[in-house]
Amino acid sequence: MSTTSPTTTISVSGMTCGHCVSAVSEELEALEGVEAVDVDLNAGGISTVTITSSKELHPSEIGEAVAEAGYLVVANEA
Repeated sequence: MSTTSPTTTISVSGMTCGHCVSAVSEELEALEGVEAVDVDLNAGGISTVTITSSKELHPSEIGEAVAEAGYLVVANEA
């Protein structure tokens, strides 16, 4: 039986470098169920972050994790 893990795509503002990517990835990977975080960095603009998880993540927990890293989720798409 093959099931695909849910993915969540968010847009994050304020990331400018690899350190920013690491900070956001580290916070998101700490969430329960998160298997992978892929960041498409757009320095100084809106970066796209795709989160693969073993369960659905609540938008508020994603937002809180990104805020903990010092950044802001500007859009949240399923």
